[in-house]
Amino acid sequence: MNKYSFLLCCLLLILNTACQKGLQQISSPSENKAVHLEKPYVILISLDGYRYDYNKRFQPPHLSKFAAEGVQATSMLPCFPSKTFPNHYSIATGMRPENHGLVNNTFYDPKKDAIYKMSDREKVEDGTWYGGTPIWVQAAKSGMLSASYFFVGSEADVQGVRPNYWYRYDGSIPNKDRTKQVIDWLNLPPAKRPHLIMMYFSDVDSKGHRFGPNNAEQLKASIFALDEVLGNFFQDLEKLDLPINVIIVSDHGMEEVPIENYIEIERLEDDSLYKTVNNGALAHFYLNDKNKLEEVYQNLKAKETRFRIYKTSESPYYKTNPTHPRLGDLIAVVDHHYYFADARRIALRKRVGRTINGEHGFPVNNKDVHAIFYARGPQMKSKMLTPSFENIHVYPLICEILGIKIPKDIDGSINVLADILIK
Repeated sequence: MNKYSFLLCCLLLILNTACQKGLQQISSPSENKAVHLEKPYVILISLDGYRYDYNKRFQPPHLSKFAAEGVQATSMLPCFPSKTFPNHYSIATGMRPENHGLVNNTFYDPKKDAIYKMSDREKVEDGTWYGGTPIWVQAAKSGMLSASYFFVGSEADVQGVRPNYWYRYDGSIPNKDRTKQVIDWLNLPPAKRPHLIMMYFSDVDSKGHRFGPNNAEQLKASIFALDEVLGNFFQDLEKLDLPINVIIVSDHGMEEVPIENYIEIERLEDDSLYKTVNNGALAHFYLNDKNKLEEVYQNLKAKETRFRIYKTSESPYYKTNPTHPRLGDLIAVVDHHYYFADARRIALRKRVGRTINGEHGFPVNNKDVHAIFYARGPQMKSKMLTPSFENIHVYPLICEILGIKIPKDIDGSINVLADILIK
């Protein structure tokens, strides 16, 4: 080896070592630091698809009592699009989807040249798809233990970290088994006991999709069954004699969509010019040739019928980072009570007689997609109604209760919900 080859090898070694240091990931603590042992606990419960008005409409006894005794918001605004994965992850990170990168349930990443789908287990558990600092990662950085029962993002090794206790998603696990596990976690010795616990329940969302948000009989049955499980859970929590703060949220609401209002997405597809990723209320278009943006935009605009085409960077729906490459170059947004679907899906629903469906993903100026926020505990004020707010502000609230640092790069602010806390 001559001296130039030797120097080149040394340079490559140095660069490789530097890169490795830049990619260094944090480690999860095995025990709570002593400073956290006397701190409060937070249990964050997500009721997928629980619309802001369901408590008032159906009056489930335990959830109604919980909300009335603690703090409840007029509604909680999801981020756009009002879909499950981006909004759960916005709650978990305090960032809007266009900043944390989980921009929809399904999307294309030009840098990876791959499509993320919430049904793709490999990608769901791959932390490189997830930006921001989830609340359980922030807890780990401070030396605090955390746990999750199915919360979106907690299955992935974000920054190399998962919650200390976590499960891969399995919707067949009964709700009462999930609540029992949380009680078991809280009965662990203080050093091993998680101070942050995340939970997820899908029942109401499933019924809302299947029967629509106006089918009182089906929805009430689902809500009351879940309410009973939660009522028993609340009683079990009270027996523990721990300073536990429970926050109940949802990711979005639900809007009724008649079968005749479904729009065939095939009308907009053109593989020769762009990739199309459809999410129902919103479709993303990723151009093969960026120089053809104006041409493709005008072609799609000419097809507008009960939907609107936007250049993504000029659309009114992204507040902070409309140029994130995962958003695509163009988007199509449906009118209220309309929805994109492929022809096969539309035909199948017609064949089985599904004339009314529930959908979400729509912009938040449609109040039907607004979510819930209820909170109760020793750090919370009692019998308080707070105005509607964006879900990105839940993250700094949890940090404040747990006494951990609030990251500077989040979109949420502690100032929005500071008044609900007992000083």
